[in-house]
Amino acid sequence: MLAVDAELSYAALGQTVGLSAPAVHDRVKKLKASGRIRATVAQLDGPEVGKPLLAFVHVDTKGWGKTQALMALADLPELEEIHSVAGDTCMLLKVRCADSRSLEGLLARLYATPGVKATRSYVVLSTYLERSVQPGITPDLHTEEAFFEDP
Repeated sequence: MLAVDAELSYAALGQTVGLSAPAVHDRVKKLKASGRIRATVAQLDGPEVGKPLLAFVHVDTKGWGKTQALMALADLPELEEIHSVAGDTCMLLKVRCADSRSLEGLLARLYATPGVKATRSYVVLSTYLERSVQPGITPDLHTEEAFFEDP
């Protein structure tokens, strides 16, 4: 429930899951302490805060992708996510910028980073679904048999 609406009160959560507000508070505290809940944050709307351009940037590097120089870019407010990935690229960045000129400046900064060989940018035209991690598992998708059953 918190993944859907982090503003719910402990009393409202308790009514939904059949626990008292103090019991819910204790469970949320334990979830935070265990690291299952990393943060409670406001999800900002990119266009409304002046960053309507969303892009995914594939970064090819010399050697292993994660370097101190590349990770130092994490301080840039345009970078939302940095991932090490398997496949035809080393790193995948999710970035939000004010416009194409801002994206170009960010790419120039990437190219000035030691170890960066090339980038490929994919500018998002429309977003149909964007959300944080959702709890639970879709039934039958967590078993090997689900991949081999006839539709």
